[in-house]
Amino acid sequence: MGKMSVELDVFVGNTTIMDEEVYQFWLDGYTVADAVRVRMEGGVLQECEASAEVLHSDTMDQFRTFQMCERLLHCPSKLANQLLFQIPPHRQAMLIERYYAFDDAFVREVLGKKLSKGTKKDLDDVSAKTGITLKSCRRQFDNFKRVFKVVEELKGSLVENIQQHFLLSDKLARDYAAIVFFANNRFETGKRKLQYLSFQDFAFCAVQLINNWTVGAVDNMVEDMDVDLDKEFLQDLKDLKVLITDKDMLDQHKSLVCTALRGKTKVFNEMEANFKNLSRGLVNIAAKLMNAKDVRDFFIDLVEKFIEPCRSDRWTAGDIKLFLTHYTNSVHILDTFKHQVVWDRYMGVVKSCILKMYHD
Repeated sequence: MGKMSVELDVFVGNTTIMDEEVYQFWLDGYTVADAVRVRMEGGVLQECEASAEVLHSDTMDQFRTFQMCERLLHCPSKLANQLLFQIPPHRQAMLIERYYAFDDAFVREVLGKKLSKGTKKDLDDVSAKTGITLKSCRRQFDNFKRVFKVVEELKGSLVENIQQHFLLSDKLARDYAAIVFFANNRFETGKRKLQYLSFQDFAFCAVQLINNWTVGAVDNMVEDMDVDLDKEFLQDLKDLKVLITDKDMLDQHKSLVCTALRGKTKVFNEMEANFKNLSRGLVNIAAKLMNAKDVRDFFIDLVEKFIEPCRSDRWTAGDIKLFLTHYTNSVHILDTFKHQVVWDRYMGVVKSCILKMYHD
């Protein structure tokens, strides 16, 4: 955080003074009095030989400046084109980036929920649970909603659209893409069994899904291309059922995988004993994805049908990777299976997500 400069005037020359530390207090929902107290405890008075009174009026002026900037921050391209405040470009970038930054603890509470008035009403509880001020919770929520509204209907890449309209850094734009994608598909992330997963775990999975399962994964100039899952693909997934309904195929698949794994892992016996259950779990998840309700349960299903059984058998992340690699590849050797392309498109994502979600 930048330390205060010696001049405590709001205007030095023509450049609007903005102290990053004070900006952070404002963003975090501090009152002027609280911000002054923290600045004094930080020893800013000794540093600049200024009185508490000057510090109070400086803080108040800056808070007022930030409030006046706020509506420009709602549409960041306006910040560069306004004449009220003279803010050098690198400071503009900082103001925007910090304004749109969010707390991981906050986003974990609303990830996958509808960005609606109903959710906004519950922010009191979120604030109490996370210790983030209500004002800051509201700013973060409104930012998610604003970005969602703007990019929801646009053609082209979600990340690029977010960057273009909100001028965010690459990393932050990618995080917002994940938030928009989760809100649109309403993925369940709040269940107790999913609490161990961080926002970044889910954001990683969002990238896999966006890059492989959306309409944009096949045709990059369609409406909603990165937000909506490819319906045709989801329909085709039910063709994978044959892997578990055709007994010969299931036996052949099991024998190919077990032959490849024998001697390569300490949990071989468990893999062999559990193969059919695990395969049924993964294929049934695929076959259900044409229903929106089951799309929502995608992560909880992966945990219940695959991750938990493996965890209770003490598989390592290495075991999971080994198993899923052979499980996926051996399907290509099955004589009568005809849906390799759909299978690979499905399992590529499932394997990446499971490996990300499996904390051994």
